[in-house]
Amino acid sequence: MSHVSMIQALLNAGQHLADALRAENEALARLDLSRAAVLASAKLQASDAFAAAYGAATRTGDTARGELREAAERLAGRLRDLSEENRRLLERAIALQSRVIETIAGAAIPASRPTTYGGMGQRVAPRQAPSLALAARA
Repeated sequence: MSHVSMIQALLNAGQHLADALRAENEALARLDLSRAAVLASAKLQASDAFAAAYGAATRTGDTARGELREAAERLAGRLRDLSEENRRLLERAIALQSRVIETIAGAAIPASRPTTYGGMGQRVAPRQAPSLALAARA
C-alpha cells in the first residue's frame, strides 16, 4: 500500500470512528440508553479499525504531509472533542442508572418493615426510596 493510501485509510477509519462517537453522543444526550447501547458496539468496531489503521501506518513509518497532515490534525482534534464529550455523557448516564437502581432497590424494601434499633437503643426508621425525576427531550 502506498504512503498516501495508508494515510488515507487511517483518515477514513478516523472519520468512521468520529461518526460512531457522534451518533452515540447524540443518543446519550437524549438519554436514549437503549439506542446508545446498540451504538456502543459500532463505536468499538470503529475504534478497533482505527487502531489497526494507526498501527499499520506506524509500522511502515508513514506520516501525513501537506493537506493530508492538515486533515489529520483536524480529525485528531475532532476525535479528542468527541471522546471527551462521550466520556462526560457516559458518566452522566451511569450516574442516572445508579440513581434508578437505588430507587428501585429502595422501593423494594417494604414500608411495613419492623422498626429496628440502632446503637444506644434508638429507634431507626425504615429506609425510604429516594425520590427521582427523569425528563428527556426528543
